[in-house]
Amino acid sequence: MMDSKQRLAAKSFVQSWTGKGYEKGESQPFWLQLLGEVLCVEHPAQFISFENQIMLDHTSFIDGTIESTHVLIEQKSLGKNLNQPIKQSDGSLLTPFQQAKRYAAELPYSKRPRWIVTCNFAEFYIYDMEKPFGEPEVVYLKDLEKDYYRLQFLVDSGSEHIKKELQVSIAAGEIVGRLYDALLAQYKDAASEHSLKSLNMLCVRLVFCFYAEDAGIFGRRSMFHDYLEQYSAKDMRRALIELFKVLDTKAEERDPYLEEDLAAFPYVNGGLFENENIEIPQFTEEIRHLILTNASEDFDWSAISPTIFGAVFESTLNPETRRSGGMHYTSIENIHKVIDPLFLDALQDEFAQIKELKQAATVEKRLRAFQSKLADLVFLDPACGSGNFLTETYISLRRLENRVLKELLGAQIVLGALENPIQVSISQFYGIEINDFAVTVAKTALWIAESQMMKETEDIVNMNLDFLPLKTNAYITEANALRIDWESVVPKAKLNYIMGNPPFVANAGRVSAKDKHSVSLMSEENKIDREKILGNKAGIIDYVACWHKKASLIMKNTHIHSAFVSTNSIVQGQQVEPLWSPLINEGVHINFAYQSFKWESETSKTATVYVVIIGFSYDEITPCILYQNDIPIKVDYINAYLKNAPNVIIKSRRKPICDIPPMLYGSKPTDGGNLILSDDEYNELVKNNPKVLRYMKKLIGAKEFINNSYRWCLWLVGITPNELKSMPQVLKRVKAVRDFRLQSKKLATRKSAEEPALFQEIRIPKDGTQYIAVPEISSGQRKYIPMAFFDSNIIVNNKLQMIADATLYHFGILESNVHMSWVKTVCGYFGPSYDYSSKIVYNNFPWPTPTLAQKERIEKTAQAILDARALYPESSLADLYDELTMPVELRKAHRANDKAVMEAYGFWGKLNSEAACVAELMKLYKALSEK
Repeated sequence: MMDSKQRLAAKSFVQSWTGKGYEKGESQPFWLQLLGEVLCVEHPAQFISFENQIMLDHTSFIDGTIESTHVLIEQKSLGKNLNQPIKQSDGSLLTPFQQAKRYAAELPYSKRPRWIVTCNFAEFYIYDMEKPFGEPEVVYLKDLEKDYYRLQFLVDSGSEHIKKELQVSIAAGEIVGRLYDALLAQYKDAASEHSLKSLNMLCVRLVFCFYAEDAGIFGRRSMFHDYLEQYSAKDMRRALIELFKVLDTKAEERDPYLEEDLAAFPYVNGGLFENENIEIPQFTEEIRHLILTNASEDFDWSAISPTIFGAVFESTLNPETRRSGGMHYTSIENIHKVIDPLFLDALQDEFAQIKELKQAATVEKRLRAFQSKLADLVFLDPACGSGNFLTETYISLRRLENRVLKELLGAQIVLGALENPIQVSISQFYGIEINDFAVTVAKTALWIAESQMMKETEDIVNMNLDFLPLKTNAYITEANALRIDWESVVPKAKLNYIMGNPPFVANAGRVSAKDKHSVSLMSEENKIDREKILGNKAGIIDYVACWHKKASLIMKNTHIHSAFVSTNSIVQGQQVEPLWSPLINEGVHINFAYQSFKWESETSKTATVYVVIIGFSYDEITPCILYQNDIPIKVDYINAYLKNAPNVIIKSRRKPICDIPPMLYGSKPTDGGNLILSDDEYNELVKNNPKVLRYMKKLIGAKEFINNSYRWCLWLVGITPNELKSMPQVLKRVKAVRDFRLQSKKLATRKSAEEPALFQEIRIPKDGTQYIAVPEISSGQRKYIPMAFFDSNIIVNNKLQMIADATLYHFGILESNVHMSWVKTVCGYFGPSYDYSSKIVYNNFPWPTPTLAQKERIEKTAQAILDARALYPESSLADLYDELTMPVELRKAHRANDKAVMEAYGFWGKLNSEAACVAELMKLYKALSEK
């Protein structure tokens, strides 16, 4: 719920600045007042700096910089068009955003902004530099009273407390890792399953004891340390075995003659210490020092974050994750991207509304009902790992409950001395996890979280609460979540929310060669599970989608809401139709979503993953919340592509939906490299066999295309047997092609060994025909996918696609921002790059129906693009379409072409965003497909 004070401050700010704003004299007061009064920065003059000189020249200054939140501000006077290019001192024409980007490029890497804001006192254009070519978010001064929260990124540098918890938790993980390695070396059979499981359990118990003594759970700080310190290294093993047995025995059942130092330890319960058959090796002086000094005397475990440490602990000790070379955890910030819009925001709003009520008796009654509601909520994470989503959710609910208790105490409600005021329990949290060690860690993390939150409650209610023996249980089930019935874990009648971060397991075919060593690839068991859940089209759908399907089944005919972090490919390209059509037809609604963003890894050896977050249910909620660049936007609906557009799903189509030339892949050699030649190989072959020249053609693949280069290929179409025999070096290459194809596992490839002199698949336009080449994979950092005309004398391979008989009109449409808005929405992605498919993107694209004059205008602007490129013959398409180096002539030509194409669609002057353009294109597609 919006804070009423901030809302009033925003209203006052709007009144102060409406209708005024001069860049030179009023920029600084404007921003200082915004930061101080609206966004509650205590010392705004120390928070923001103005007029920082950059190294471009001695006259360039950055209008505003906020280093702590990585913001760069380019301020203009009231009335200035923020999309209009302005002439610079060097004669170039740059929009305010382009001007700011030029400044940013001159900064040291560590100082470069995450956010660029251009402002004219009436409008804030917000650019997320992780998506530098995405549409800006626009916040209007006149709407600031209700939209001020959209500027929160200006001041949100993250909690210092969370940062400290993160540092402490990672340091704790490092200590445990060192202890693990030292203990492992002492096992007689360190590779055995029993030894490894015993070692994992031993480490879990030690960590619990480290935490329990620092948090006061054992009753006295340093109690565990003092008990072990009296033993030498050779006796420490026996001392621990005795202690573990005591911790698992009720006080009344213990040996009455037990030594006093052991008898002082409380009964723990919960099963943590019940297994007496774990294997504990002999200790060394190194291990004794690690336990007593590094882990106990020198470290305070009470300051760890159970949310982060649980994951760090699991990745430190789990043999599978240890091999990947780093600690893995989902940041608290990213967990909240799931749980806040799923349920926590609504609960916070409800609490705030109760606080605003006037009648004290009503407030008390509502607060107590609200606390009971919190205690009745039930959560499931069906891929819970070390329990970080469950743990953070528990902490968030308990903190909200503590706020309720504080309000009740403030109303002078007396709590009975023997009454435990806490109602929220870890028994409300259920998880499914396939790894046995992670299950144990998840339970331990929840117990630690319970202890920490109990301490916070004690400070509020001024009473001591007993944590031990453990009275509540964390219901974490060890199982394959895709094979177990989720209702056997928690009945759906009591379940409210399903959430989590299911595993990102990649199809080998969609992983680049350089990343295959660093991402998990799908096993045969994974594929069997996926097919069982997703059916006969499972092969093209990511493994993570299985959780969406299983969630939808348990959610049917309930009010359960779910949200998962997922690979972004499930809302792109060919995966959308087979996954989302059945779900939407069953009645599933997407209630909130984060559009694609980079999922930061915690180890350099892990491949970068781009993800989305999707919240869905069978309840239709309006308005929906669509997060674009982390900014929440209220929209009428969210479709399967995570756009504010009609729920139209693009199906794979063999032929274009409009009357346009078909798009085909280039020719596929499948030759083992024997029909393709470098310049040196070409020169040598022609020198020794001059008559081969007539059979040589230039070959262009994706790499050559973007870099304006080429290779050579033997194009032996029509060669006679005697001619081939007369060129021994060529014949040798042909034989190598045959041998290569015969070794293939594919029948079609082995069959093509019968014609080894030819490319396996030949697709070329007829002689004299011009065609447009379109790269299959193209960088998502470019505003336009570079395309180009070639003639039939140049062969393109199967990494390029071609449109024969294409004209300037076709080129102009395809190189427009209208087409690019369609591409960004419906195409697949290969990492951050566009994966352009003819069957999904090109064949479904709705073309305009221009007048003759409009068509001629597009042809003219398309030619202007080619002419602008021709001014720079030494520059590659990669150079020309890099946003920092794109020539002004080419940029101007594209803008003119964009306008001409939008006029042909009837969009010019009517649509002001990419999202609106996509919505209109979806309507056109729907009408065409219904025909």
